Amino acid sequence: MSSRVSFQLPRKKVARITGGLYLAFIVTSVLADLAAHIGVSEVGQAYDTLANNPQQFSLGIVISLLSAFFFLMAAWGLYVLLKPVNQELALLLLVLNAIGVAIHCVSTFPLIFAVLLGDGSTLMQAYSPAQVEGLAQISVNLYKSSFVTAQLFFGTWLFPLGYLVYKSRFLPKFLGVLLILDGVGILVWFVQAFLLPDYPEIIYPGLVVSFVAEVGLGLWLLVKGVKTTAPTPSRA
Repeated sequence: MSSRVSFQLPRKKVARITGGLYLAFIVTSVLADLAAHIGVSEVGQAYDTLANNPQQFSLGIVISLLSAFFFLMAAWGLYVLLKPVNQELALLLLVLNAIGVAIHCVSTFPLIFAVLLGDGSTLMQAYSPAQVEGLAQISVNLYKSSFVTAQLFFGTWLFPLGYLVYKSRFLPKFLGVLLILDGVGILVWFVQAFLLPDYPEIIYPGLVVSFVAEVGLGLWLLVKGVKTTAPTPSRA
């Protein structure tokens, strides 16, 4: 006969690990933007960093990929915590997040290509400096478009997340409301980036809500945790 060993972390510990991962995602996202303007910054700022400090730009790519890993692990933790409320919606938020993370990771490939363009290899010598510069600029622009595309999924995952947080009874309802508003703000960013690129100020209120909602969720989970008793499944 074979025996199975069941290992399950206490819910409060899962909540605190998840909160730490969520905050790690936020911190590394900010660091990637500060180090190399990889993230919400303008394309021109990212290209200037690439041209003037390629090593710092490469560091920004690594930090950005780490942030994607932390985000996916945080989503998994939220799935574990929230599936007793509604398993189908918890699975939906995990799938939407995973798709967004996958697009985010793939979006860094053009940036890696842009770094390789400047390595001075024999292959790159086949191109003129103007051609190399043009290819690098196209690569950075392609990254930005792909990064914005990921926001479609990073926005929509917040709707089931916010609803489940609101219904959970072990997390504050106001955080659920803020997360839903955060989802609306990120979708506005998605539309603005493609259709109204000359009006970036449209997204500023959404960025404020996003900061409060997501930092608030991470801090609450890390500091307060959740109730140790399992929540009642939602029927709504």
